Amino acid sequence: MTETRTDAPDILCIGGALWDILGDSPAPLAPGEDRPGRILRRPGGVALNLALALAAQGSRPALLSAVGTDAAGEELVALCGRAGVATGWLYRPGDMPTDQYLAIEAGGALVAAIADARTLEAAGARILSPLADGRLGSATAPWRGPIVLDGNLAEPLLAQIAGSALFAAADLRIVPASLGKAGRLAPLVRHPHATLYLNIAEAAALSGRPAAGAADAAAALVERGARRVLVTDGARPCADAAEDGLLIRLPPPVPVARVTGAGDRFAAAHLAAELKGLPREAALEAALAAAAAHVAGDAA
Repeated sequence: MTETRTDAPDILCIGGALWDILGDSPAPLAPGEDRPGRILRRPGGVALNLALALAAQGSRPALLSAVGTDAAGEELVALCGRAGVATGWLYRPGDMPTDQYLAIEAGGALVAAIADARTLEAAGARILSPLADGRLGSATAPWRGPIVLDGNLAEPLLAQIAGSALFAAADLRIVPASLGKAGRLAPLVRHPHATLYLNIAEAAALSGRPAAGAADAAAALVERGARRVLVTDGARPCADAAEDGLLIRLPPPVPVARVTGAGDRFAAAHLAAELKGLPREAALEAALAAAAAHVAGDAA
């Protein structure tokens, strides 16, 4: 499906789109324990999380991912449509289920999580077809706007993207899906148009050395050739590092109600602020405020 010119997106979000199933207990939880709490189901996946947040701030994002044609997939696509996220370029396999993510949080911390992204992984480069066949771009006329790219994509596909002409003119905003997947992003660290959004553990994993703080972690990746890196460290100072300088800001203090999705909210708010022309300092402060509101349970 090719969308009309009036509906043309201004941002592409490429990667995970699935349902999150989150179990939450207010008290700490030890292995094997059974405690009362809440079980929530909500849309998830880094690419989809950012697309929804960007749409809420007035952007016109399009989602490039793999979503099944099962009931769960139809529900997810309908939700995107209501939220203003374009789904006409999705890959929709009829023989695969819509992906899922299962997480348990307790006492304000993530206990464990399992990501079942088999459909996205099986789809591979087919989710990128609109960037190659002329609908959103081609090798000779590549997409020139922002692209959010997440670490849910398989490592060979991320390595292919790093050298692809389809991404050569884009403003790449790269977000890992988890610490375990951060290493997949290594081929993209030196991409000349990339901005990396990482937490301190992910940054340390990518740089290959322990970090004393966010500033140290970000500087290590800039030394390795990264164009720009933003590193968060929970309630501790956050850093925005590039060759032309380093910014450090302290997040606003808030009570912790939830943690899953805070990094996605940070990245979306930062990108939205920069697209509105806010200066570097103001964009970082807007991102920290959005993440803090999410952690406190105030964000939608």
